[in-house]
Amino acid sequence: MNYMHHRRLAVLAHRVLVSHVVLVKHSSPATTSKLWYAQSNFPSPRNNGFSFIRAFSFAAPNRRTPDPDDPSTLMKEDGVALCSQMWIDNFRAPNATATNLTTFLRRFELWVLAYQKVCADDMGAYMPRSAIQRSALEDLLALRNAVLDSRFKWGARLEFFIKSPKDKTEYESLSKRKIKAILTTTQPAAFQDKIVQEVLFMILEPIYEARFSEKSFAFRPGRNAHSVLRTIRRNFAGYLWYIKGDLSTILDGMKVGLVISALMRDVRDKKVIDLVKAALVTPVITSQVEEKKKTKKRKHQKKRVLAEDEPKPDPYWLETFFRFAPEEAEKLPSWGHCGILSPLLANVCLDELDRWMEGKIKEFYRPSKSDVIWNSPDGEVEQGNTSWPEFVPTSGPDKTRKMDYIRYGGHILIGVRGPRADAAILRKQLIEFCDQKYRLNLDNESLPIEHITKGIMFLDHVLCRRVVYPTLRFTATGGKIISEKGVGTLLSVTASLKQSIKQFRKLNFLKGDRDPDPQPCFRMFHATQAHTNAQMNKLLSTMVEWYRYADNRKKIVNFCSYIIRGSLAKLYAAKYKLRSRAKVYKIGARNLSRPLKEKKGQSPEYHNLLRMGLVESIDGLQYTRMSLVPETDYSPFPSNWRPDHEKFLLEFIKLDDSKTLEEQRSGLQEQGLVSPQDYISMLVWNYKRRAIIVDQLSVGNGGVSDAQIEKEMLLGSTHENDDHGSRDKEDKEEGFYAAQI
Repeated sequence: MNYMHHRRLAVLAHRVLVSHVVLVKHSSPATTSKLWYAQSNFPSPRNNGFSFIRAFSFAAPNRRTPDPDDPSTLMKEDGVALCSQMWIDNFRAPNATATNLTTFLRRFELWVLAYQKVCADDMGAYMPRSAIQRSALEDLLALRNAVLDSRFKWGARLEFFIKSPKDKTEYESLSKRKIKAILTTTQPAAFQDKIVQEVLFMILEPIYEARFSEKSFAFRPGRNAHSVLRTIRRNFAGYLWYIKGDLSTILDGMKVGLVISALMRDVRDKKVIDLVKAALVTPVITSQVEEKKKTKKRKHQKKRVLAEDEPKPDPYWLETFFRFAPEEAEKLPSWGHCGILSPLLANVCLDELDRWMEGKIKEFYRPSKSDVIWNSPDGEVEQGNTSWPEFVPTSGPDKTRKMDYIRYGGHILIGVRGPRADAAILRKQLIEFCDQKYRLNLDNESLPIEHITKGIMFLDHVLCRRVVYPTLRFTATGGKIISEKGVGTLLSVTASLKQSIKQFRKLNFLKGDRDPDPQPCFRMFHATQAHTNAQMNKLLSTMVEWYRYADNRKKIVNFCSYIIRGSLAKLYAAKYKLRSRAKVYKIGARNLSRPLKEKKGQSPEYHNLLRMGLVESIDGLQYTRMSLVPETDYSPFPSNWRPDHEKFLLEFIKLDDSKTLEEQRSGLQEQGLVSPQDYISMLVWNYKRRAIIVDQLSVGNGGVSDAQIEKEMLLGSTHENDDHGSRDKEDKEEGFYAAQI
């Protein structure tokens, strides 16, 4: 009966609240309270306050129900956390075939993260998730659904699912002439294409980074040209014959069938494969409209002011350094509408070459016990340091035969220790492999075999053999110390002065070869002296970092500083009408740190104006003397080097595995050690178990110190076999304590 009574009260209260909500919607605030009590026959709160509170206890809380149409409700997880988990899963099982990638295509978090990255590249500023408008999220959701439903088309020009935030063009109201120009001329990649490319890149990159060979270094995170130079210095010492190959024609483009077959070795998801194939097949419009040549130039041209959401162009020093790049790093693959996917796809195709060469390295290795460095059955285990001088540099039948391989983009370098005939056989096999796999016609001229004494150019650095004469000290019989001069060779990695002159000539910084003469840098003519010096200092700093591992780092950086300083001196001589560089150096000092523009009339000196903040501080050019250039970096490079992010991933996977913890525990038990966690738990348990008799022990053991008593208490035995003995001892101590009382 009580249950039925409470049930009726609950139903009554629910009806009252529903009628109240309806009345509030359709009545005025003045009559709402009257209708509340009149139609529901509900008791007044003054007469029956308990019933009033009881009724409101069944009312639903006033919560805002989520909008099911809001795209933000689809974001269940952080996009960065999702990408991190993808990297961990792929590195945990690097050989597993990726089959269900459409699941990641459905994750709206990846699309939002791709939108943020593309906006940062397009607008020059990072857009946080809270700043993304709902309309943009709805358009992004429409783009995702179009990709999943196969309605997305690469290279759209007029119809878009989503546009860039800075694109204010109304394509519906454009004239026919503008529409024709858009459809027939070269246009930058559409904003929606970049988002799809970014999503595919985030899905495919962790899959292939876990599978790629350690012999490839270009277009990969954590690997750069410095890694190549350090690897060459570490692993290529002792090789006499070198094969240098240029396969950069592969970066220009490959047949779609070859790319898709290489992609399907590890990826078996139809949706992803179809997207990549459509991006490769869809034609790219590259025609241009002929512009009419202007006969007259305006005398006064206004400077173009950048919009608020327009990214700033690269500064002069950075643009100059990019143009200073070596030949191996100049070409960047761009296949169809793949965009940032192109370098990844190029590495996927060339990974077959890397794996083939790794097999050839193992097949070619023939150890010899009389060799100084490589004399073990396993080629990876080295008995010496290859960066130290080899005292038996020659090769022959009694020496170990070994080779190594490295690839940077489309350029390969193979080092062979053995007779030249072995290098010629390897070159022939390499030509046949490239012909079968890549339909690439190579010949002996494109894969020359050169000896180390001639110098091998790679990444604007010359690999050569330098003869050294170290002093050998050893102890003879009788304890006598003998010193003798030895002869050895050392692999030298030096920056090419000839290539540096060539690059400066291409940038119009100098003219001439044998006696290079600096030319004025008129690009900075309208800039102030302080700004010009700051730009050139940044350029010099990047060059110092670029030549960090060159043996002649001081010499090459000092030459670069001389060219840049002479170029600025000629520029200032023309700008301030000082006629010669000597006069510029006389006024502005050797590093051009003093102002060259004179003030009319009597004025304080420059340092007084600088102290008062009336002039701009001028930084002098760096590295004007060779002693100011830092030394070459000879820090040791491990043989099995990996980038930092891969080390962290592998360490995390190892610690996350339960087997690792079990192995550590079993190892501790075998050695009779205790882990810190077990030690602390033992102390806490013994303290809790024996804390009751602390006072008893302190009374019964008057001659024992408190520290010894505490130590015995905390380090007490926890074994079950000692429980009975400890209890008897406690009983005796309790009896003794009672007798004393």
